[in-house]
Amino acid sequence: MNALQVKDLSVAYEEKIVLSEINLTIPKGQITGIIGPNGAGKSTLIKAVLNQLPNKTGTVSILEQPLNPKDLLVGYVPQRNAVDWDFPTNALDVVLMGRYGHIRSIKRPSAKDKEIALSCLKNVGMEAFADRSIGQLSGGQQQRVFLARALAQEAEVYFMDEPFVGVDAATERTIISILKELKSQGKSVFVVHHDLQTAADYFDWIVLLNQTIRASGPTVHTFTPENLQEAYGGKLFFMDQASSGKTAEEVKN
Repeated sequence: MNALQVKDLSVAYEEKIVLSEINLTIPKGQITGIIGPNGAGKSTLIKAVLNQLPNKTGTVSILEQPLNPKDLLVGYVPQRNAVDWDFPTNALDVVLMGRYGHIRSIKRPSAKDKEIALSCLKNVGMEAFADRSIGQLSGGQQQRVFLARALAQEAEVYFMDEPFVGVDAATERTIISILKELKSQGKSVFVVHHDLQTAADYFDWIVLLNQTIRASGPTVHTFTPENLQEAYGGKLFFMDQASSGKTAEEVKN
């Protein structure tokens, strides 16, 4: 089964083409990195897949079915700068938002929902901050809370937009550990990522994007100097072949 299949997807903002003729097939159970230069359309791709953009053409299926807005299959972690951190709520309430899809006829979260939310906070090391206002948390702590919210959805496929940006090393280790745990459970994870030095270690599958797909496939075959050059255009990349592409240095012409 495929986690994600995209056919002939294009997105335009007014008259500007942002994504053009995107075709992707990603098998289930992978941690996939979506990588490309600034302005390549990485975040736009995720939003288009999640049906958050009106001006798009093409088709998207997740686990071989169209995305239903009420479906519980998909979890989403947005960029931190897309969140109103001044909103008056605490960490536990944010995580409980991830349970709303499971709350059907009743209006309030059940004891089970609260138990799941607290367990998710514990998984990301934030159980001690359950009653803390989100505006009082550090950047790394805020990211952990939003990861916990996604975990509380108990989804099958997760999309995360730059989850490692602005976090400390401990939070980054926590996040990647959780991603690997999700994979061990048969889940599929898609991550917009910008750090080439960690890409080969973090991801099973790489999508190199620059307005269209430049390369896509298992990391060992896809994360190559030739494909990086294709994706980044006017920049050259020198990769340490002795370490099988595990490090990369970006050099502007």
